[in-house]
Amino acid sequence: MSHAARPNTLFKNLNAKVAAVPMIATVLIVFIGCTLWTVVLSFTSSRSLPELTFVGFDQYTRLFNTPRWNVSAINLGIFGVFTLVFSTVIGFILAALMDQKIRFEGAFRTVFLYPYALSFIVTGLVWQWILTPTFGIQRVVRDLGFETFTFSILNDQRFAIYAVVIAGLWHGTGLVMALMLAGLRGIDEDIWKASRVDGIPVWKTYLFIVIPMMRPVFITTIVLVSTGIVRVYDLVVALTGGGPGNASEVPAKYVYEFMFRRANLGQGLAASTIMLTTVLIIIIPWALMEYRGGKRK
Repeated sequence: MSHAARPNTLFKNLNAKVAAVPMIATVLIVFIGCTLWTVVLSFTSSRSLPELTFVGFDQYTRLFNTPRWNVSAINLGIFGVFTLVFSTVIGFILAALMDQKIRFEGAFRTVFLYPYALSFIVTGLVWQWILTPTFGIQRVVRDLGFETFTFSILNDQRFAIYAVVIAGLWHGTGLVMALMLAGLRGIDEDIWKASRVDGIPVWKTYLFIVIPMMRPVFITTIVLVSTGIVRVYDLVVALTGGGPGNASEVPAKYVYEFMFRRANLGQGLAASTIMLTTVLIIIIPWALMEYRGGKRK
């Protein structure tokens, strides 16, 4: 009994495969290759130029024994927790309000999304003006007659990182709102009708029905916000410069300082490897969940 020859798929869609070669080569060489090279150099004593004198985990030991790095890691934790929690909660509340078919919805959506269209540098400068005591919020309130009012978190080492949190929330909450609104618009109208017929309060409908159905939207939002948190740099530079002192230092700024200003590649690349590991810890579980969810479908 003869079997039909299986078609050769090697040359199927050949034009598309050839067109994808430059992109694949770029990913392999520039992204993966440079990433692996970065990890390798983090185990060396490289200073201003790369060198292959391996020192084991010395750079990492020094990194975690450096107070400046520990402060930057703590600041990133503070910035990350507050930004992730408040941007998600506020973004969802704004989206839920927008979903009520309010008048001028397009105008409101534009207003909330506008900060995200600005660069972090512009955002940092705007909030630096707002929070500067000499002509910001403190000055405006004092001019209204409250002479003893004090609001100078930019100059206070204890609260400088919270100025970065405020600016970050203003910048990114609009994007979260847009993602949540898209998720809410995907909820079947029959679910809302059924909940109203059953007399279920609106807040219970959101909490026990709508939010679980929006799980993929929440996961995507958390991944996007989290990866942005790990990479935060220009907002800090424009708003506080990492000060006062090192009070608002973040890991990305630490990497820049050691690689380009202190000519210490080994130390800077060790810090960047820790940042890369953090991003992978966030992305890999999300990718696995999406992959398994796709297989079940």
